[in-house]
Amino acid sequence: MTEKTHLEGLSSALDSGAIHQVRRLLNSLSASEIAQVLESSPPNERNVLWELLDTESESDVLQRLSEDVRNYILNRMDTADVAALTEIWDVDDVADILQQLPDRVTQEVLDLMSYQDRQRVEQVLTYDEESAGGLMNTDTLTVRADITIDVVLRYLRRHDQIPAMTDCLYVVNRDGLYIGSLPMSNILTADPSEPIYKLMDPDAVAIPADMSDNEVANLFERNDWITAPVVDEDRHLIGRITIDDVVDVIREDADHSLLGLAGLAEDDDTFLSLRKSTPRRMLWLGINLLTALAASAVIGQFQATMDKVIALAVLMPIVASMGGVAGTQTLTVVIRGMALGHIQRNNMRWLLNRELIMGAINGMFWAITVGLIAGLWFQDFMLSAIIAAAMTINLIAAATAGVLLPVALRAMNIDPALAGGVALTTVTDIIGFLSFLGFATLVYA
Repeated sequence: MTEKTHLEGLSSALDSGAIHQVRRLLNSLSASEIAQVLESSPPNERNVLWELLDTESESDVLQRLSEDVRNYILNRMDTADVAALTEIWDVDDVADILQQLPDRVTQEVLDLMSYQDRQRVEQVLTYDEESAGGLMNTDTLTVRADITIDVVLRYLRRHDQIPAMTDCLYVVNRDGLYIGSLPMSNILTADPSEPIYKLMDPDAVAIPADMSDNEVANLFERNDWITAPVVDEDRHLIGRITIDDVVDVIREDADHSLLGLAGLAEDDDTFLSLRKSTPRRMLWLGINLLTALAASAVIGQFQATMDKVIALAVLMPIVASMGGVAGTQTLTVVIRGMALGHIQRNNMRWLLNRELIMGAINGMFWAITVGLIAGLWFQDFMLSAIIAAAMTINLIAAATAGVLLPVALRAMNIDPALAGGVALTTVTDIIGFLSFLGFATLVYA
């Protein structure tokens, strides 16, 4: 059965009041399928479904839910129940959840943990959640360089199980300083009498704990890593990052960039309540209103010219729209390049020159096209020249703004993915109206 069929079957059973059928259908699904059903259900249905879920499945399902939906459910649970659910979770997952809960609840959950688990979680909590330290898990397996493969194998056999996605062991000295990694393939194929220092990779990169999660994701992508060690400022090994956490970062960044261009923050919960979702959108609508008023104020300065030539009001949106689209194209390319770490100070000039030339070429081509259309439409070829000149200026300005705005916003610690679209629209509208109506005033006044 598909996820759509599961959801339709559960919705029909809920509507008919067949609670026992809903319970049976729900608990026959895998944890990922149940998570999908919960995320696809409005709040009232979601509450009922969660109550019908078997207790032993709750922990696995929670780990697979998006952040907003998971927090929605956790905030409705008792602290003791939250602590019990997190007992089998990885440290990084527990830390992620606790960072989203109120401080009072976080402390209560920590108090209910064992001393060892609490120490491990608190170590992760000391780092920013968007850093390597916030992503890492503390379930590392370490060995010394002076022992043999045979000793390592006996060490591994003492464990009931080894951490998931263990593709190498980390080699440390007596002080816990990271000095290299030992791939599992070497352990399995080498002579048991071989010492570790001959088989380890001393050049294996370790990630600083304060590195941003975006940089971590870029390193994983470039190097095809499954796991990577994390070290503190003194190169003490403190944990490791696994590919599943990096995939989450990449997905969140993609969602953020996509929604940010519309002036939206990430709403992981499609069915987020009005009380929470309305303020998230209201702020940027208000900012957009201010920018629209600024553009309208520019238009107001040329009221006399527009009264003489009504065609200006008809053609004015074309200039602003073309500039906005061209600017958004450039802005999207630049924000993506910044997220991937491609754009640096040394290549910024090249990128700006390319976008300026592209803007000039597009500006002249479409200026001629629109100019001819306007001339034939209104039988006024002076008007054609005015709109052609304004469009060329606006497309060049849009390209410039699309490159420089994200850089300027980031320098001011403002998220370019979230604020770039609004700022760009303001620039292209004002320059488009100012150039078009300004030229028209010089000609027709």
